[in-house]
Amino acid sequence: MSTRDSERSWPEPRVTGAEAADSVDGAEPEQADGPGDHDLIRAAQEGDEAAFAELVRRHERRAYRVARNLVPSREDALDLAQEAFLRVFRNIDRFDFHHEFTTWLYRIVTNLGIDHLRKRRPAVSTASLSPEDDGDLDLPDAEGPTPTESVESRETAEQVRACIDSLAPHFRAVLTLRELEGLPCTEIADIVGATHVTVRWRLHRGRKLFQEEWERRMRIESQRPGARPVEPTSERPHHQA
Repeated sequence: MSTRDSERSWPEPRVTGAEAADSVDGAEPEQADGPGDHDLIRAAQEGDEAAFAELVRRHERRAYRVARNLVPSREDALDLAQEAFLRVFRNIDRFDFHHEFTTWLYRIVTNLGIDHLRKRRPAVSTASLSPEDDGDLDLPDAEGPTPTESVESRETAEQVRACIDSLAPHFRAVLTLRELEGLPCTEIADIVGATHVTVRWRLHRGRKLFQEEWERRMRIESQRPGARPVEPTSERPHHQA
């Protein structure tokens, strides 16, 4: 690379468009015909500030959305997205062109989110099992239920948010990447630095813990005076495990 990181005088990358993606359904910016992510990275490695700015523009909403689904605070999510692109900026020389840029970005954001959650509260052990302990895992099949598929209102979305927030960081991360971002387990394994079997086990446990927390909250809700009955979720996921 012709311009080293220590010699760069670029301004700190700013995440400015992420605010528009404050929901899991926020649309990504349109990507017109032009250079791909790898082309932009190569240009940025040569000191092209505009190329790096385009990378940020293309992916800032995605980075913010992943962070927002990991941490409960909008401000914290913006900070994490900002820090993620700062780390991309500092380490762009070492990008591995065998991978997609989004995989690298997801990994950075996810690791930052997990670190943030672990500092925020001690991790709580939610299961005594491990992939190594159980050779015959009761993994969910492709038609297993998940409450996140039936989010139809803000009230329900808030309940889903609270259930996700109740999970330990490693369960929250794989559920966010799988159920909300729709990534395949093989890519999630690469992002979180775990084996494919471990990711599937975490999904299995995370979904079960999510369901238990969902049902607990629905029982409490149904006992409130004047509360309208809440039907149990019965939608089937569309993602293949």
